Amino acid sequence: MNHFKKTAMAIAVSHIAALTAGAALAQSTGSSTEGTANANASVVVVSGQRAALQSAQKIKQDADEVVDSINAEDIGKLPDRSVTEVLQRVVGVTIDRSMAGDPQHYAVEGSGVAIRGLNYVRSELNGRDSFSANGARSLSFEDVPPELMAGVDVYKNPSAEQIEGAISGLVNLRTAMPFDFKGFKGSVSGQMSYSTLREGKPTPSTSLLLSDRWKTRFGEFGLLVDFARSQSDTRTDNFQIEPYYPRDNLVPGRTVWVPTGVTWRTMEFERERKGQYAAAQWRPNRDLSTSLTYFKSSYENSWSEQAMLMKHTTPYAIQVANGVYDANGALLSGTLSDPEHGGINLNPDRRVSSRNSSTTDIAWNVQWRVNQDWTIRNDVQRIRAKTGSLDSDVATGMLLQKQGIDLTTKLPTLHFDDADRAAIANPNNYYWAYTMEHLDRSTASNNVWKTDVQYNFDHAILRDVRFGVRFTDRKSLTQNSNPSYNWQAITQPYMLGWNIPTLAYLGDPRFNNEVRVHPFNNFFNGDASVPAAVFPSDSLARGYPDSYATLHSYHTILCEQQAATQGWGTCDPWKRATFGTDPAEINDVAEKTKAFYTQLRFGFDDLKYPVDGNIGVRYVKTDMRAAGYTVFTPNVVAIPPGAAVTGVPVPDIKAFSRQADFEHAYSNVLPSLNLRLKGTGGWQFRLALAKAMSRPDFGRLQAYNRLSQQVNSSVNPATGAVNIDSVSLTGEASGNPMLKPTMSTQLDVTAEWYFAPGGSFTVALFNKRLKDIVVDQMVNVELPDTAGAMHRFATTSPVNGAKGHARGFELAYQQYYDNVPNWLKGIGVQASFTFVDSARDLYNPVYSEYCSGSADGAANLNLNINGCDTDGRVFGNLPLQGLSRQSANLSLMYDRGPVSARVAYNWRSRSLQSVNAWGARGTDGKDTNPASPTYGAENLAWGLPLWAEAYGQIDASIFYKLTEKLSIGLEAQNLTDVKFRQTMDQHIGNMNHTWFKTGPRYTAQLRYDF
Repeated sequence: MNHFKKTAMAIAVSHIAALTAGAALAQSTGSSTEGTANANASVVVVSGQRAALQSAQKIKQDADEVVDSINAEDIGKLPDRSVTEVLQRVVGVTIDRSMAGDPQHYAVEGSGVAIRGLNYVRSELNGRDSFSANGARSLSFEDVPPELMAGVDVYKNPSAEQIEGAISGLVNLRTAMPFDFKGFKGSVSGQMSYSTLREGKPTPSTSLLLSDRWKTRFGEFGLLVDFARSQSDTRTDNFQIEPYYPRDNLVPGRTVWVPTGVTWRTMEFERERKGQYAAAQWRPNRDLSTSLTYFKSSYENSWSEQAMLMKHTTPYAIQVANGVYDANGALLSGTLSDPEHGGINLNPDRRVSSRNSSTTDIAWNVQWRVNQDWTIRNDVQRIRAKTGSLDSDVATGMLLQKQGIDLTTKLPTLHFDDADRAAIANPNNYYWAYTMEHLDRSTASNNVWKTDVQYNFDHAILRDVRFGVRFTDRKSLTQNSNPSYNWQAITQPYMLGWNIPTLAYLGDPRFNNEVRVHPFNNFFNGDASVPAAVFPSDSLARGYPDSYATLHSYHTILCEQQAATQGWGTCDPWKRATFGTDPAEINDVAEKTKAFYTQLRFGFDDLKYPVDGNIGVRYVKTDMRAAGYTVFTPNVVAIPPGAAVTGVPVPDIKAFSRQADFEHAYSNVLPSLNLRLKGTGGWQFRLALAKAMSRPDFGRLQAYNRLSQQVNSSVNPATGAVNIDSVSLTGEASGNPMLKPTMSTQLDVTAEWYFAPGGSFTVALFNKRLKDIVVDQMVNVELPDTAGAMHRFATTSPVNGAKGHARGFELAYQQYYDNVPNWLKGIGVQASFTFVDSARDLYNPVYSEYCSGSADGAANLNLNINGCDTDGRVFGNLPLQGLSRQSANLSLMYDRGPVSARVAYNWRSRSLQSVNAWGARGTDGKDTNPASPTYGAENLAWGLPLWAEAYGQIDASIFYKLTEKLSIGLEAQNLTDVKFRQTMDQHIGNMNHTWFKTGPRYTAQLRYDF
């Protein structure tokens, strides 16, 4: 059944195309043979989304490259609230449903974009480079107002004249220009959006476009302004099953697997997005034109959550009453408790996060047609992006006496009796648990100059030759707090008896502060019930750093009391994370590029089957500089006076902290060939062959190295001699400024059938062979000792350490049906299916059967690349992250008279989201390696592969024209209220991990054109 669901869309696309071929040919034949006989016949009026579909098809059909487009009317009519959501409608494009880099939180409007299974995506605005200040190289498309867009083009195989940097694809966002309209153009719209799960008041959105052009004695002028503002308030509810641990002391003679419990949370998200765009054009004569554009998108979001997080540190002490297990030993139902430690430790967590981002782009273009043969285009651009964030987290804690769970239902079912619920809602049962803050700030800029020259041939075969240069000067500065996420305990159960005498309970007058009972009303829209719990107030989370200092003073009171009683102990005060003062926090990178290209366009029009295309080469040189810093900290062994020293020699390297900038230069030659063969009956075929590159993200280029020396020693009790047992020289690099770009050799073959205006069926085969993929590996960093001898430090660093491939096929079909009964006229279908197979092979594999060590950081390569279970066994053979093997779209469209409607279904198969991510990782795994000297220990680092399961969502829209200028509409997202589900790999199976529910969202719209 599952296999059928995954392949049904591909079969449907093929069958629809076959079944409608006859009708399409009849349309085509009829229009060419009947001639004037149909002069008095009824004419199909093409407007709305149907006109946009025809326009997008024309772009695809006539393009030199493999491209798919969505045009303005399509964007306005699609039931989507962000450019990210718009892009998912393009064949081969998928979006991530989790927040960027955070699989524990859901992104209602989607986040990162992948094309053909790869995230090496480059973004443009009107053919110019564009990006967000997030340490990456492309835009965060969810930040861009879709109301400002005239169209979106997705190029899947580059030509030499296109800017380098896109392996998987290039997304070009197009805005309108004044000369796009014949004269004055005005449009204003207003929307109100409502989230069924969040409830509350609807949120407003508005947009305004004004454009006009004038003829004067100085030439023709045009001016356009476009403004957009939208607000969206949503809510997400979440259940999470904690990872399962192996237990051999619960069921006699059998190992069973038991989670520490089920947690729940609710998150409220508020987003305000603003867009400002202005364009001026001047054409003094037919041979000279110039334009100036200003574009700014800004994005402010904040989210807050109440989360019942699991912080239980004794998973092997969990007891199970009335336990039921499946054939693999996984717990299905039962009642969990931990009487030995007073209960199961939960931390009700109040977390708030806010981020402000903006991207500003100013560009000036001059185009001069020197004569009928020569044309020169000059382009100057200045882009600046910035972002900043504060993430604040304050938690109480409580010891849950028992939790009844049933994991056999669609959602986890929790069982609490009245006494349990009363205890969970009682503030006196809670203590102050911890705080955590994170701050970041980034700026990025780019100054660009580009000149293109075109020479047109008067020749039967040669069309034109194009060549040009491009120079860029780009800077990126990112600052993160240190520690990045500064988790610090206030009071925790593991501190009892040696650091504090008791927990800082809310019922103690000394520790009185603001809390509230959150009831979790309408949880999962009433599909689930969870008990109310006690959370810190919103003001404590937002009051950083003063509120943090107050809360941590409670620990100082208790710690000093414990130290006075036992006569020893230290009570270190709370230290806020540093920000902007430590070199470890700063990633400062500058990059300059120089590019030259030449491209020849040609066509053999006299052949039976005409062939045209282009061939070219692009040369680019990259010079980058990273502000670097290296820190060395040795472990010093105390040698008693007169004691002999034996064993391994210890290098004499003095501690130091020093700045050392890094410079790296590389050049790349990128040839490309694009061919098109025109057949008969609307058929055409393409062959595209190219070499492409993608530079590493700026976040991977940080030049900060932390080196350390660890000396293990022992003392001979008889002689007093100190023996140096071992010396470990290790390090960890935050990035690697010497990284090279990832390269790809790629091939595309397409067959395209354009059988009617707006009607087509296309097949595309693609193969991308990658090399120098960036992964974390061990490298050797050398330091000299005082005598000049070099010593190697085994350092974890990003390196160009893998090769791979992404290959597959795309099917796409679209058509409006005119040769149908009258009551069906206006009906259309748009469908697509993509299959991608991928693999990644490390140059130096790090796989071993069992994980080892208690460190869960970057140095634990086997864990971070292959994943490790709670029993120490490794997974391995994992696919590329973010890749779905299948994805599909199906839209039913209607355009007739004043009505324009669409029901759109988008689906993608399961994909690997992360390995060793928070919420599915720990350092309390059980060592089951029979060859391990610590067999049976419960201190292994582990991290599970986390998967996004197959997800399909139905959206819809309907618009009605009250007059030629006034229309109303209704849009809906997630009509069927689908839940997004994550699973985690364990050796007992692929286990349910989380469910996210956002509920349907509705938007009412009023639009007036004038």
